[in-house]
Amino acid sequence: MRFIIGFLSGVLGALAGWFALAMLVIGVSGPDRDGGIAMGAFFNIGPIGGVIGFIAGVLLYVKFGERRVAASSGDTAPQAAAALGRTRVSRPFAIVVVAILAVLAWWGWYEFIRSPYLSHGFMRLDLQFRLPSGMPLPDAAAVRITVQEGDQFLEPALGPSWHGTDEGRRVILAHVTLSRKTSRRTVTLALPGVAEQSWSLGLSSDPEPMPGFSDWKLSGAAGPKIEMNYRLREDR
Repeated sequence: MRFIIGFLSGVLGALAGWFALAMLVIGVSGPDRDGGIAMGAFFNIGPIGGVIGFIAGVLLYVKFGERRVAASSGDTAPQAAAALGRTRVSRPFAIVVVAILAVLAWWGWYEFIRSPYLSHGFMRLDLQFRLPSGMPLPDAAAVRITVQEGDQFLEPALGPSWHGTDEGRRVILAHVTLSRKTSRRTVTLALPGVAEQSWSLGLSSDPEPMPGFSDWKLSGAAGPKIEMNYRLREDR
């Protein structure tokens, strides 16, 4: 147990020293536009602080993490002398070290495995809405598109080239950036004089980029049958 707590104390000191030295270098270096200084500070200079921190953590354990066993009143002289020579782990010190490491382990598990953000980073969702044959293209200001991603609602940007033609039918083009892991993603389109129509995106909770657009999907709402398809790609 003494070895385990001493080692964990050293690990905690190594983490603290690594990040402290890396952050110090980044702070002294000033603004970093391309991230090169931050990468160098973390991977090249940070390990030096990790080694120093590990040694400091072990020394901290030696100084505060052990306490001598007190001899009881019923011990004989040899037993009392032997008891005074024994040491044991300080329970408060061990609790603090284990608690801090448990919090850091949970944070790492949450950020790198159970993070609410997509594993591939922000991803761009391209949307296409194909209007029924003969239906005129509405004014851009009257088009209302909403993408629900979990508990947040996004408004896709139309952009300067927001419409096109497919098989003689007018198509509205839009895109939005997705960022969250969720199994609930829906797209809603509202046009003047047309009932609001919605589609459910057939994406996994943590999707990967798609090679091309999906098949056209019809909305289940009444009124003109507007079709929608989509493509997911990395947001650059």
